[in-house]
Amino acid sequence: MTNPGVNELDWLLDDLLQQVSGADRAVVLSADGLLIGRSTNLTEEDGEHLSAVASAFQSLAKGTGRHFGGGRVRQTVVEMDHAFLFVTAAGQGACLALLTSEEADMGLVAYAMNMMVKRVGAALSAAPRVEHTSP
Repeated sequence: MTNPGVNELDWLLDDLLQQVSGADRAVVLSADGLLIGRSTNLTEEDGEHLSAVASAFQSLAKGTGRHFGGGRVRQTVVEMDHAFLFVTAAGQGACLALLTSEEADMGLVAYAMNMMVKRVGAALSAAPRVEHTSP
C-alpha cells in the first residue's frame, strides 16, 4: 500500500515518464519491496506488483554482487521481448524502477534515472521499518 504523505513523488515519476522517450511506468519502492510512489498511469495493484518484481531483481543482483565480489549494485536491467525494466538504487533503502518500451534508448534511460536520483535522492529514501512488539 502506498504510504500516506508521499504522493509528492508521483508527480516526479510522471515528469520522468514525460522526459524519457519510451518510458511507460515508474515506481519508487523500499528495499523490501513496499510501494512508496507510483506514476499516475499505474493502479495501486499494478504499482505494488511492479515494486515486488523490482525488489526481487535488485535483491538477486545484490546477492550476486556480494557472492562474487562485484560490490554494490547500482542498477539492474531486465531485457524482455517488448520492454525493459530498469531498477536503480535511490537514496538509503529505496529503489526507482522504470518500465520502458523496447524502443527506449537504454543509455538515456539510465542517465535520466540517475539524474533524478541525484536531484531528489533524499525524498526517495525510505526509512527502515521498525517492528513493534506488544508489552
